[in-house]
Amino acid sequence: MANENPAIPDEQPLTPFHDLDHYLSIPRVGGLALSPDGSRLVTTVSTLNGKGTEFATALWELDPTGQKHARRITRSAKGEAGAAFAANGDVYFTSARPDPDSPDDEPVSALWLLPADGGEARVVLSRPGGISKVLTAKAADATFVAAEVLAGSTSEEDDADRRKVRKDSKVSAILHSEYPVRYWDADLGPGQPRLFAVEPGGDTAGGKPATVDAAAPLALRNLTPDAGPRLREADTVVSPDGRTIYTSYTKPLAKADSRSVLVAVDVASGSMKVLLDREGMSYFPGPVSPDGRTLAVFSERDSTPRQAPAIRLHLLDVSGDAGAGDGLLPLAHDWDRWPRPAAWLPDGSGLLVTADDDGASPVFRISVPAAAAEVGVTRLTQDAAAYSDVVVSPEGRYAYALRSSYEFPAEAVRIDLATGEATRLPGPVERPACPGRLERIAATAPDGSRVPAYLALPDGATPASPAPLLLWIHGGPLGSWNAWTWRWNPWLMTAKGYAVLLPDPALSTGYGQANIQRGWGEWGKAPFTDLMAVTDVAVERPDIDETRTAAMGGSFGGYMANWVAGNTDRFKAVVTHASLWALDQFGPTTDASQYWLKEMTEEMAMENSPHLHVENIATPMLVIHGDKDYRVPIGEGLRLWYELLSKSRLPADQDGQTPHRFLYFPDENHWILQPQHAKVWYRVVEWFLAKNVLGQEVELPPELGR
Repeated sequence: MANENPAIPDEQPLTPFHDLDHYLSIPRVGGLALSPDGSRLVTTVSTLNGKGTEFATALWELDPTGQKHARRITRSAKGEAGAAFAANGDVYFTSARPDPDSPDDEPVSALWLLPADGGEARVVLSRPGGISKVLTAKAADATFVAAEVLAGSTSEEDDADRRKVRKDSKVSAILHSEYPVRYWDADLGPGQPRLFAVEPGGDTAGGKPATVDAAAPLALRNLTPDAGPRLREADTVVSPDGRTIYTSYTKPLAKADSRSVLVAVDVASGSMKVLLDREGMSYFPGPVSPDGRTLAVFSERDSTPRQAPAIRLHLLDVSGDAGAGDGLLPLAHDWDRWPRPAAWLPDGSGLLVTADDDGASPVFRISVPAAAAEVGVTRLTQDAAAYSDVVVSPEGRYAYALRSSYEFPAEAVRIDLATGEATRLPGPVERPACPGRLERIAATAPDGSRVPAYLALPDGATPASPAPLLLWIHGGPLGSWNAWTWRWNPWLMTAKGYAVLLPDPALSTGYGQANIQRGWGEWGKAPFTDLMAVTDVAVERPDIDETRTAAMGGSFGGYMANWVAGNTDRFKAVVTHASLWALDQFGPTTDASQYWLKEMTEEMAMENSPHLHVENIATPMLVIHGDKDYRVPIGEGLRLWYELLSKSRLPADQDGQTPHRFLYFPDENHWILQPQHAKVWYRVVEWFLAKNVLGQEVELPPELGR
């Protein structure tokens, strides 16, 4: 009998990358939390459900010593996420799974607690609007949540009543008075985020007899009732003693502009104090020092059409001895990287940060105080990997983090802070075997700059059998090819015999501020010539077939794919996903026009707009776009598609036929997230490349009805 479960293929492929169902079935690790005593690590693992239609998440416990196997500690169809340890070792998390004590209630994302000494998890707090995030204090019995309330609600009861009326009346309308109105893939409003303290709410079981494990109900105290929409996308941290919350806070400006200021919320009184507010700068909180006296802060300078943004690290005295804005000290400002603060060392002598650096994202230690000198920065991890979710053991001997690279997906590691050696911990997932090998290459740009890249080669690539080449262009554009990606995974293409080139051109992070500045406001110049230079180096190799090449990219990478199509005919095919096409149209319609309009003047946008070169396009293009994409609205894809068919050198003929194709997803956004849609994405890309690059015919997904 044929296998009816699409998530379990009939045959075992050579590697998971040789079969999309196997690829989608690889479990995915994300997030890391450490118990206060350092004895337990918790991570989240996403796995594909039996139907292959969605991912479900669960919490897993890891052994920090590396002696015990990983074990799953939660299980439900709805999944669990957002683990946070309380000071006593209990684990809080959020989940929309049904509450066994209230089986008739409609499930919402509620606050659950898993006791430190074992036992079943239980709901400790639920509300109709759900809970989005849990925050805890490291050294105090203090728990906080972020959750949305409807504008105008005066209490939790009033908010529940308003939500019921809205639901029963089937009203989805939102009345806006401020900008923005949507973000990436979400319609903003009518809910607005608030920060709540979680506190005792009454007697256990209402004074009635109960079992010994019965706990007193909890209640929420709104700490930010007047925040309006100011806490959307906020970065928030809690002081070790649980007395203060530090958070970024959106400040509206004239002409629909905004920036982030840094505020402190006093938990006892709910009063708010602005700590940092400076024109042209946005501030975000990092971790609080173990003694609670110093806050790590990172700032982002506003960009202008002529000047790229800059990210810097600071220390802020929050002991109470300094006034607002006083006591802000620069930290390693001479270091030419963009650091993100991760964790303090327990003795307060240093700060661990991550930063993109030459195709990696290592962990660095910055000595405190380090004034503005680079001498205080030490690279700890030496491998070509990307680290995230860094936490430090209470005695300060080890750090724990998630590590990935193009050779393996995210896995938990222990880092010896004395040597920088990273040891992989026994985890929930084994490393998948990759079909090929990874190399590092580089080119010299016309201006003399180095243009580095990764090159993923299939096993069979030799001078006697050279591989076709795919140029993959990363998004951002402020980013780098340095970490494992599920959405643009090169090994799926090496399994098909392609070599995949992953360059970091001008505007890429990890190579210094000058590398960003050299492409700023001139997307069609240095970034384009960099990409062509490194492609030239790649095709000079005897194991690469320069006659069979294609270019692909998404978001900014899609913009650049469009630019490539209109400015060179060297490629046999171009795949452009969620791409910017007409910059005059894109600027006012993206979800963050206030940022975009700082980046380019109208004249610069037109000078760099791919749509003005449509008459030059003689390369077959596969256009991919999701209708729910708010960052690059669907109008970009629709206009690109029409203009390819009406104005390019490969227009639709008198029978309506064209070599161009448009893969449209009505219910996807900037990313193709649904597993079966991701499968369709890869299969259509494979079909298009096989047809135009290899001259071969492969089957299209039958789900497309073609």
